[in-house]
Amino acid sequence: MDRWIHESARIGPGTEMGYGVVIEEGVEVGRDCLIGHNVVIRRDTRIGDGVRIDDGAVLGKFPSKGAISVLRPDPDLPPLEVGEGCIIGACAVIYRGAVLEPRVFVADLATVRERTTVGEGTIVGRGVTVENRCRVGRFCKLETECYITAYSVLEDWVFVAPQVTTTNDKFLGRTKERLQHFRGVTVRRGGRIGAGAVVLPGVEVGEDALVAAGAVVTKDVPPRKVVKGVPAAVWKDVPEEQLLENQGWEGV
Repeated sequence: MDRWIHESARIGPGTEMGYGVVIEEGVEVGRDCLIGHNVVIRRDTRIGDGVRIDDGAVLGKFPSKGAISVLRPDPDLPPLEVGEGCIIGACAVIYRGAVLEPRVFVADLATVRERTTVGEGTIVGRGVTVENRCRVGRFCKLETECYITAYSVLEDWVFVAPQVTTTNDKFLGRTKERLQHFRGVTVRRGGRIGAGAVVLPGVEVGEDALVAAGAVVTKDVPPRKVVKGVPAAVWKDVPEEQLLENQGWEGV
């Protein structure tokens, strides 16, 4: 079968692989995993038991630096860690230095960058990008093609709707002063952001707050409030029946 597996790689019993798989040196794959066609697993990556990796995915990719990029290379990245029961979609790219806790779902064409942690049970939807040095909590839902900018924090049970854009650079790439002020966004526990909203650098969305679709959020959102508009302003309280504490979900 047309595949290449380094002699130092350790593959657990019951794991199945498709055609064209490449597994580099030092990789550890757990028991009963399913690895699709043309998957590439870069060196030292650690994969838990029962993980499914669909066709064309790349795991453990090293970040690269553009010719005019201001970001410095990060040569000391730890290996990628993929927890048990994770599912990685077709053509997804997960970078070295990331950590996926158990039962994370990363959909087709999504990207999770280096030094980012994604908490247990979280869904990273189709075409989503989670940039470097982010912390995403447990049981979050990041829907299709939303963008989570670098240095952001999303706590547990956060919902981010399709095509939401978060930002971290108030200077839009001009002047060296910007290098001192990079700040991602923070979404506290149970916060929700509606489709197509834009959240500006350093903004905090409070616990159980809701940002309406299409809003442009320029300042912090108070807990349990709904904001809407351009720029976003407080509209009303989040309805009691929508509060996280009233959902009856296990682990809330």
